[in-house]
Amino acid sequence: MIQTSAPALEDFERALKKVHEITQRTPLESSRFLADVLGVPQVYLKCENLQRTGAYKLRGAYNHLSQLSDEQKARGVVAASAGNHAQGVAFAARELGIKATIFTPLGVALPKLQATRNYGAEVILHGNTFNETNEAAQAFVRETGAHFVPPFDDEAVIEGQGTVALEMFAEAPDIETLVVPIGGGGLIAGVAVVAKLIAAREGRPMRVIGVQAENAAAYPDSLRMGEPVTITTKPTIADGIAVARPGELNFEIIRDYVDEVVTVSDDDIARAIVLLLERAKLVVEPAGASGVAAMLAGKIEATGVTATILSGGNIDPLLLQRVIGHGLAAAARYLKLRILLPDIPGQLVRTATIVAENNANVVEVIHTRHATELPISEVELELHIETRGPEHGDAVVQALRDAGYSVRVGEKY
Repeated sequence: MIQTSAPALEDFERALKKVHEITQRTPLESSRFLADVLGVPQVYLKCENLQRTGAYKLRGAYNHLSQLSDEQKARGVVAASAGNHAQGVAFAARELGIKATIFTPLGVALPKLQATRNYGAEVILHGNTFNETNEAAQAFVRETGAHFVPPFDDEAVIEGQGTVALEMFAEAPDIETLVVPIGGGGLIAGVAVVAKLIAAREGRPMRVIGVQAENAAAYPDSLRMGEPVTITTKPTIADGIAVARPGELNFEIIRDYVDEVVTVSDDDIARAIVLLLERAKLVVEPAGASGVAAMLAGKIEATGVTATILSGGNIDPLLLQRVIGHGLAAAARYLKLRILLPDIPGQLVRTATIVAENNANVVEVIHTRHATELPISEVELELHIETRGPEHGDAVVQALRDAGYSVRVGEKY
């Protein structure tokens, strides 16, 4: 292992005492279902979605702000963020009596905007992209002399985020595999150093696996190139980890302390969110569900007791509504069937009866005879049905086909 200038374990322990002034010691829940999926003795979920401000970001923000000089505090602090970093800085600044100004993109989700303002920060909406927002924040710093709070590329922030791992190992010292979301890299940098230092002290193995959204995965390319590279991100529901370029300090630590980085799709993440709602009764934002998504998608080869961090729970209710529908479809529990029917009376009733007899539920029906690609004597029926999963969905489709109908799943003729 190449030794970077990573913080020492004592630095994280000192940070833990500091962040516990305002943060909660979040629960470490177990999941038998995920343990069975991975074939390991136990899987733990560190519920930072239940943290104050709804995410782990408060830890790093408070640790950073608490180290400012009185002169720096008097000038105020500035951050650029569309979400959890904004809320963490706003909350930490309020607790320390510091004026906070937060720049956010124009399209920021309303719940995040309201929460940041409720924590006492002045919020300035600027730019359609994060780069434009960040540039405006940097210009404000130059004009006013306020202190800029970096979201991840900072030693005090990394130390604060790493306190998550100290809490985890205090409750579950037998963890051997850690699965951690990666955006810029602040969380996994801190967690990986803590995990590896504790394991080395105890003379036992430890694997740390990072997870990125495949549409915003800067780390795989950067690790291959041996240096941080900037990528062009594509749209992803995991906006909390959609970072185009790794942090410089974060990259060095991740290169030396993280064993593997995998990617997951938005479908994988949606399935994970639905599973966490159903099985764990936890509301988790897309970025926070990425570790579970990697487990469900078969991307993780875990050894021994395994844990992942549910890094945040700040999801817009409107997005949650769409994600649940998408997650159900991705898990084959919500199917769109396209069925060709003879244009004669009674066919709609017959197909609905077959679906009902197979204990599936019709939630939407679209019946058309005007599509130009249809034969004159036939109509197309689009059924949206709820099922109990892939096997049940296959049984419903087969029953319709056994009745003589031509059925396509989620496709056009």
